[in-house]
Amino acid sequence: MIEWIPPDMTPKEAVRIQSLLRGLARIEDDFGSVARVAGVDVKIRRGSDRACCGIVVLSFPDLEPVETRAHSAAVSFPYVPGLLAFREVPIFLETYRSLENKPNLLFFDGHGLAHPRRFGLACHAGVAVDLPSIGCAKSRLVGEYEEPEPQAGSVRKLFAAEGDLIGHVVRTKTGVKPVFISPGHRVSFESAVRFTLACTRDHRIPEPTRLAHLLLQSADGC
Repeated sequence: MIEWIPPDMTPKEAVRIQSLLRGLARIEDDFGSVARVAGVDVKIRRGSDRACCGIVVLSFPDLEPVETRAHSAAVSFPYVPGLLAFREVPIFLETYRSLENKPNLLFFDGHGLAHPRRFGLACHAGVAVDLPSIGCAKSRLVGEYEEPEPQAGSVRKLFAAEGDLIGHVVRTKTGVKPVFISPGHRVSFESAVRFTLACTRDHRIPEPTRLAHLLLQSADGC
């Protein structure tokens, strides 16, 4: 597990470290059997100096709850667009360490490769714990795409301005807004979409991150 976020880091230093760590993220399948998946959501209210992280571990593929953890802690890094992972990863690591049932795959409420510097939260945190990770965001951060067909399971590619593939736009439920899926670490583009659809039930948001979000809504201090 990587430790590399000193409390006195400046935004300029964070950009440099982000660029260095980007080379560690592998956008390719590197996982064995997936028996447990986890959803991760981090909440930091604008102007607040405290963060809350919720992690829900589910069995796969039946998505039965295995373990939940919610944790709050102080935040030292300032709010800087494009560097939000430096606020969120420390509390994720603290919460992840407390899990008794470690997952084989992580879903993050946020982006992975679909980030201005190609290193969003799912990349950042996935590299930190060296686990396969997927970013599942409710809105686009960067990139251009064509709207998917209205039927559930419809997928369109998300391209950066330079023309390279950075993720997919996935219609998880018929007639609802799509979600933005991008690999974080040790997962290919195709597998990121496949696992997202496999983890979707009756809602637009896949169960791992949906349940992590609900956990934070009910957790004390969050």
